[in-house]
Amino acid sequence: MFSTICRWYDALSWTSKGGFSRSGLRRSNSTEFLPRHGGSLLGYSSASLSAKHASSTQRNPGHRRSINVFSSSKLKHSSSDGGDKNSVKNRLKKLISRRPSIKTLQEKGIIRDRCVFGCHLLSVCEREGNTVPRFVSMCVDAVEKRGLEVDGIYRVSGNLATIQKLRFIVDQEDELDLDSSQWEDVHVLTGALKMFFRELPEPLFPFRFFQLFVEAVKLKDVKQKVQALRKLVLQLPKPNQDTMRLLFTHLHRVLDHSRKNLMSTQGIGIVFGPTLMWPELDAGNMAVNMIYQNQIVEFILIESHDIFQLDRK
Repeated sequence: MFSTICRWYDALSWTSKGGFSRSGLRRSNSTEFLPRHGGSLLGYSSASLSAKHASSTQRNPGHRRSINVFSSSKLKHSSSDGGDKNSVKNRLKKLISRRPSIKTLQEKGIIRDRCVFGCHLLSVCEREGNTVPRFVSMCVDAVEKRGLEVDGIYRVSGNLATIQKLRFIVDQEDELDLDSSQWEDVHVLTGALKMFFRELPEPLFPFRFFQLFVEAVKLKDVKQKVQALRKLVLQLPKPNQDTMRLLFTHLHRVLDHSRKNLMSTQGIGIVFGPTLMWPELDAGNMAVNMIYQNQIVEFILIESHDIFQLDRK
């Protein structure tokens, strides 16, 4: 800083002694200014600064050495960073290579080779030796015990974290007590039941039957529509048919308490339409498909006694 002040002081002293010629100035509107290019002062300043910088470098060779040391330290630092990154990669590779396989985890009981959520309906039923998944039956029973009159049943969403906890227990543990206080919120049970059907790889209404149900619900005559839908239901695989019968019987009981739970056939159709059936390929109009999905569920719900040939009570 002191050397810089000295250089500027020398330049100003030289100018005040006449070293700078006024011939280098011009007038424009009574204002003096320096030429844009060239100029003895600029030339002197750059030359003097360069000379002084060179002389200071010669006088202080340690300054150049400090720059070189800093540069070399940067290079060493970057090389060490690269070495650290390589060591981290190697450690991750070793960790991944040493992790146990899924088969080993299954043999130790850490991971169980039996899923309920996200598995095919037929696979779940075959493993459990029944035509209706045990979890579906347990949910229906628990809801009918204490939740048929709950306002907004199946329409109101339950706590997602609690639903995920219930899902994990269903998939990984043998014992499940839905009467436990941690499942006292009926909306958690209904939310888990809806999640089960939503996550089926193939919906309760199988893909190959989707368009057939749509064509059946388009029929104008009610009796023909009932007969067509009943015929399609009888063609379904046994697990789909029995699970559908249990679910729609349950939903019909929900409607019996509509004055208190404020659920209607239209409301249940809107909730369960896209939950129980969807096309394999979304090639058509999604809005139109959703209308038919809702109409199919709503009509089957209304005519469930005739379609499933249930006893009227």
